[in-house]
Amino acid sequence: MANTIELLQTGKRDRLIELEKKYQAKWQKDGLFEVNAPSPDELKGLSPAEVQDQYPKWFGNFPYPYMNGSLHLGHAFTISKIEFAAGYQRLLGKRVLFPHGLHATGMPIKAAADKIIREMEMFGPDFEQFDAEALDDKPGLNGPAAPSAAVGKATKGKIAAKSTGLTYQFQIMLSIGVPRTEIKKFADPHHWLEHFPPICKEDNNAMGNRIDWRRSFVTTDLNPYYDSFVRWQMNKLHALGKVKFGERYTIYSPKDGQPCMDHDRSDGEGVNPQEYTGVKMGVVEWSPAAKAIEGKVGGRKVFLVAATLRPETMYGQTNCFVGTSIKYGVFAINDTEAFVCTYRAARNMAFQGLSPERGQTLQLLEIDGAALVGTKIQAPFGLAPEVYVLPMDGVLAAKGTGVVTSVPSDSPDDFATLNDLRKKSEFYKIDRTWVSIDPIPVLTTPTYGELTAPRLVEKLKIQSQKDVKQLAEAKEIAYKEGFYGGVMLVGEFKGLSVQEAKPKVRASMIEQGLAFAYAEPENPVVSRSADECVVALMDQWYMDYGEPIWRSQAESLLEKMETWTVETRNLFEATLAWLNQWACARTYGLGSKLPWDPQFMVESLSDSTIYMAYYTVAHLLHDGDIFGRKPGPLGVSVEQMTDEAWEYVFCNGPWPDPEPFPKEKADALKHEFNYFYPFDMRSSGKDLVQNNLTFLLYNHAAIFPEDKWPKGIRTNGHLMLNGKKMSKSTGNSLTLREGVQKFGADAMRLSLADAGDGVEDANFDEKTANANILRLHTLMTWCEEMIKDEANLRTGPKNSYHDRVFEEEIVDLINITKNHYDATAFKDALKFGFYELQSARDWYREVTADIGMHADLVKYWIRVATLMITPFAPHFAEYIWTELLKEPRSVQLALWPDPERTADRSIIETGVYMRGTLKTIRDAEITLLKRLQKGKKGKGGEDTLFDPKKPKAVRIYIATKFPEWQETCVQAVKESYSNPDDKVDDAKVRNILIEKGLIKDKRAMPFIQAFKKRMSEIGVNVAFRRTLLFSESEILKELLPYLKKSLSLEDVEVFSVEEALQREGHGFTRTIIESSEPGSPAFEYRNV
Repeated sequence: MANTIELLQTGKRDRLIELEKKYQAKWQKDGLFEVNAPSPDELKGLSPAEVQDQYPKWFGNFPYPYMNGSLHLGHAFTISKIEFAAGYQRLLGKRVLFPHGLHATGMPIKAAADKIIREMEMFGPDFEQFDAEALDDKPGLNGPAAPSAAVGKATKGKIAAKSTGLTYQFQIMLSIGVPRTEIKKFADPHHWLEHFPPICKEDNNAMGNRIDWRRSFVTTDLNPYYDSFVRWQMNKLHALGKVKFGERYTIYSPKDGQPCMDHDRSDGEGVNPQEYTGVKMGVVEWSPAAKAIEGKVGGRKVFLVAATLRPETMYGQTNCFVGTSIKYGVFAINDTEAFVCTYRAARNMAFQGLSPERGQTLQLLEIDGAALVGTKIQAPFGLAPEVYVLPMDGVLAAKGTGVVTSVPSDSPDDFATLNDLRKKSEFYKIDRTWVSIDPIPVLTTPTYGELTAPRLVEKLKIQSQKDVKQLAEAKEIAYKEGFYGGVMLVGEFKGLSVQEAKPKVRASMIEQGLAFAYAEPENPVVSRSADECVVALMDQWYMDYGEPIWRSQAESLLEKMETWTVETRNLFEATLAWLNQWACARTYGLGSKLPWDPQFMVESLSDSTIYMAYYTVAHLLHDGDIFGRKPGPLGVSVEQMTDEAWEYVFCNGPWPDPEPFPKEKADALKHEFNYFYPFDMRSSGKDLVQNNLTFLLYNHAAIFPEDKWPKGIRTNGHLMLNGKKMSKSTGNSLTLREGVQKFGADAMRLSLADAGDGVEDANFDEKTANANILRLHTLMTWCEEMIKDEANLRTGPKNSYHDRVFEEEIVDLINITKNHYDATAFKDALKFGFYELQSARDWYREVTADIGMHADLVKYWIRVATLMITPFAPHFAEYIWTELLKEPRSVQLALWPDPERTADRSIIETGVYMRGTLKTIRDAEITLLKRLQKGKKGKGGEDTLFDPKKPKAVRIYIATKFPEWQETCVQAVKESYSNPDDKVDDAKVRNILIEKGLIKDKRAMPFIQAFKKRMSEIGVNVAFRRTLLFSESEILKELLPYLKKSLSLEDVEVFSVEEALQREGHGFTRTIIESSEPGSPAFEYRNV
C-alpha cells in the first residue's frame, strides 16, 4: 500500500506543467545549455587569471548514475545541488558547464542480466510458467534478486540496490514499467544501455536541468573513446608505480570468482578485511562428550582456534570460551592438523591458504558447542600452559571463529563471564576446578594499573555478562587504555609499550607455529549475485593508496580544496587516515580491460576518478553519441587517440612524432580542457567520501599538475521521503519521473531546495511540494494581475516612507540571498529569496492600501523575484520574464539583479520595528482578552479598565534610555573588545559580570550574545553608541494610519516615558510605562 499522498485537484499543477514542457522544448531547441570555451583568438595573450576575469567559467558535476534503472528522488536531490548552483552561476554571467555521464562499469547489470537468463530457464521466455502462489511456500531458487538488498550509502535506492520486496529480477523489471514481453531483451547486458540512458535524459530534461548533453557518454568499452581514456589513465598510474601487483587480503565473492568491491555489493558497502591473529590451542584431553572426535580425524592433531585482535595479552589466558548453542566443525587444514571453528570461519580460511584445496573446506565432522565444554587445551604463550573450554553467552557465530580465548585481566567480557561461572558453576554445569585460575597480570596502564578489566567492571558496576551495554563501554576503554598507555609486564617483550610489543608478539607466535594470520570481513558482505563474501588472500592488481608520499599529495590537495562544510572535510581527513591498498581489477561484469593484463577489467570505483576531465573534450570526440560509434566534429578516430595524445591534451606531454593526427585538432581538445578544468564543484552523497571521492583526490594528485586539482567537493546526506526512509517495498518511494508528473518540475525543485543542505539526512515533504504548486500558481496569477493593471498603480515620485522601506528591503534580500547562493546554502537562499521576499511585498501591499503600491517598485519586485527564483524554478521564471515582462531573451541568459550597494540599515531596522510593533500590540490585546476571560487583574495589579467589546484605543510609550543592567552589560563588552583583533574577550566579559554581580542574571548572557551579533551587523561604533538608527516617534507617525486600520482602533497616542509618567494614574499604569525600552515600546489599551 502506497505511503505517498494523492493529489485531489490538479488544475493548477497541470497549468504549470504545460508551461514547463513548452520552455523545456524551447531551451533544447535553442541549445541554451551547450557551452564552449571562448575561441583561441579571444584568449590570445591573456594569462589564466585574465581569462577567468574576462571570460569566467563554472564547471559542476555529480557522480554519474548507474544505468540499471530509472533515476529516483535521491538522485534528483544530489543532482539538484549542481543544478541550483549552475543556475545561479549563469546569473553571474559565467560560462556554465553541467555535463552528465552514464555509468555501466561493474557487476550490477551483468548480474541482473544473468538472473533473467536463469529465470527464463525456470519460467519460460515470457515467464509464463511462474506460479506466484507457490512462491509463498518455498524460498526463491535464485536467492535474493539484484535489487533486494537495502544498502543505503551511495547506491541507496537504485533499482539494483534497494529493497523492493520482490524475489525475481523479472518482477523488478515489471515493477519499473518494462512490458513482460520485452524483459527477455534484458538478458543481454548491452540492452540495458540502450534502454535506460534515453529515459535518464528524458527525466533530467523534464526536471528542467541545465545539462550539456553533447558531452554525455556510456562507460566501459562500449564507448571506445572513453575506453581509450581509461586505458591511458591506468597506464599512467601503472608507470608512476601507483598500481601494483601482489598478495593481499581482499573481500571476495566465491560465486563470482573475483574480488567484490563496494559497487559490486548489495550489502556491506565500505566494509574492509579485518585482520586477526589465529591462536592454535591444541587439544590435550577431550571432554567426555567430545571423546568420539579422537578416532575420526585421521590421526591429525586437533586445535581449537581463536581469532584475537590482542595477541600481546595471550600470556594471561585462563580458559577458552565457546557458544553452547553454536554448531562447530572439525576441518582438515592439511594431513597433520585439523581446526575446530565455525563453518563461516573455515570458509574464509579456505581462501587464505588454510585448507587442503583452495576455496574448498574439508569438514571431518560436526559437534555442538556444549559438547566441547570441559575440554583441556594448551594456551600458547600462556603463563598457565593448560586451560579448560568453558561456556559463554555472548559468543557469536558470525564473528571471528566462534572460539574465544579468555584473558580476564584485560577483557571486561571475559572477567564478567568468569565471575558468573564461579558463582553459578552448577547452573552452567561445569567443574569448579575449571575456573580456578585467577586473572593474570599481563600489562599495566596509568589509569587502571595491572588489572584493567576487574577495575573497569567494578567502576562501571557491571554485575554479569548480561550487562551488554556497560561491557561494550568497558571494552572500548580497556582496549584504548591498553594500546595507547599500556606497558608489558611479562614475556619476551617485557618493558615495551603495548604498541611496540603487539606486532612483535604476533610475529613470534606465528614464527613458532603457535598462531597464523587470519582475516574476515569486518561485517557481512553480500555481492550483487547474492553471494556471502569472504576474505581471500590472493595475487591481484591494486592501487597503492595510503603510500606515504602519495597520501601526502592527496592531503595537500584536500587542504587547498573547498568542502563547504567542516563535516565533509572531517570525513575526508578520516578516510585519508585509514584508506590503504584497493583492488582495482575484476574478471566479471562490464568495463574496460586492464591494458597490460587484459584478462582483468578495471573495477567500477577505479575507472570513475578523473572522468570529469573527459567531459571537457567528449563533445569534440563523439558529439552526443553516448557510444562513440562515429567520430565527432574534429574527425579524430579512436585509434588516433593514443596514450601520447591523451598525455599531450591533459598533462602537457610532448606531441608525438610521428603524429597520430594533426596537432591543431589536439590543440582544440587541449583548449577546451585548459579553459574548463579543474571543475569548480562536485556534489555527491557523503558516503562516497570513504571510497570514490577520496580515490578522486589520490588520482588527481598523481596524474594532473596542481593547477588542475579540483576546486571543490560538497556532500549531502540521504534523502528521506515524508520523514521516512525511501523503500519501494513499503510504497514510500518516488522516482524522479514520478515526482515531476505528480507535482510538476518547479514545485518539486522548490521542495528539493527546501529539503536540506548539510551532511545530515534531508527530507522531501510531499505536503510541501503540493503547497508549492499553489504558491507558484498564486504568485504567477498576482504577477499577471499587476502587469495587466499597471495603469492603476501609483506613479510619480516615490514619496511614501513605506516605498523607501520596501525598496531597501528588496536590496537587503538580494544581498542576503546572494550570500546563501555563494555558500550553496540553498534552503536559506530559498527562504530569503522567495519566502521572505514575498513577506516584504505582503507588508508593503498592506501598509500602502490607502495610497496604493508604486508601479515602479512593483515591477522592480517582480523582476527581482523572477531572477532570484530562476535557479530553483526556471520554468516559472521564464514565463514571468518573457511573457509578462516581455524580455527578448530567455531568463537563462539573464543576470543577477545586483543593486551594487548595501541596504540602508537604518531603513531596514524601521521595517523590522514597524512589523514588530504591530505584532506586539496584537499580542498585547490577546493577552488582555485572556486575562479578562480568567478574571485576572492587569499588569499593575489594578482592575482592568479595558472592555474589548467597546470602541478602543491604544497608548504607546517610547523610551530613550536603556535599563541599567543592559548598560552594564554593554560596558563589559566594550571593555573586553580589542579593536585591532576585532574580537571580544569572552572570559574578560565574564569576569566583569561576576564583579558587577550580573553573572547569575539569566538575562545577561543572551543579551550579550544578541549585542555581539548586532555589532557585526551595524558596526562596532554604532552598536556601542547604543542609540537607535531611527526616530521611534517619526516611524510611529508613518505607521499610525495602518495601525488604526489593521487593529480597528479609534485612536493611537504616542507618549515618551517621561510624559506618560507625569500623567500616571487613570489609564497610565507605571509598571507598563516603565517596561518600555528603546526600540521596544510598551502599550496600554483603553476604551473611548
